[in-house]
Amino acid sequence: MMAKDRLIFPLDVPNNEEARKYVTLLGPHVGVFKIGLELFVSEGPAVVETAADLTDAGIFLDLKFHDIPATVQRAIRSASYLSRTDFVTVHCDQGRSLLETIVDEVSVYTKVLAVTVLTSLDTSDLLALGIQPEFAEDPVQLVLRKAVIAKAAGCSGVVCSGREVSAVKREFGGDLIVVTPGIRPAWGEVKEDDQKRVVTPYSAIKNGADYIVVGRPIRTASDPVEAAARVVEEIEQGLRDRQQ
Repeated sequence: MMAKDRLIFPLDVPNNEEARKYVTLLGPHVGVFKIGLELFVSEGPAVVETAADLTDAGIFLDLKFHDIPATVQRAIRSASYLSRTDFVTVHCDQGRSLLETIVDEVSVYTKVLAVTVLTSLDTSDLLALGIQPEFAEDPVQLVLRKAVIAKAAGCSGVVCSGREVSAVKREFGGDLIVVTPGIRPAWGEVKEDDQKRVVTPYSAIKNGADYIVVGRPIRTASDPVEAAARVVEEIEQGLRDRQQ
């Protein structure tokens, strides 16, 4: 892949008009466009078709499915057959049997990514949720346990923070794609940030991430194209230093 192909830009916008603007503007500069809950609930499946028509970049439907198995099974079957859906996400929490069912339902073109631990959660949040202290105090171990489940179920990859990516790659190497959100360039200020386990683009890539998700630092920049280019430069440097 080219460095830019590893950059995922989330279309965290309220409507199709805004989505069109960013797909048109950033299409030549990013590798994948991610459609999340806000836009999908607002515009429905048609927004996937719209994005696919406007760009050759990949499409990532990030709905983080989490429900009883029968419901998730039917929903993910529908999602994977939308136009050029390259990635879909599902929470890992319901275990291997649910994930196996989902993997069997998707089209041959769609990769299932299992969400391990959200980057908005830290140790205090995990303890409050009842997670055992040995896992809450070291989220790496919790992420690894969930990655083992995802791999055994046949998922193509996992979503985890840049603080856990090196451990996942040491354990699984190229057997699991790792997508890393919670990316915050040192030069990109994000006001009222809800992300907690964050790293820079360079650190995530150097530590082994296959893809990074960068939204607000690009979207809120005075020049989003320039901001995307700066992220790609960090990706390139991270790839070079990873090989040393």
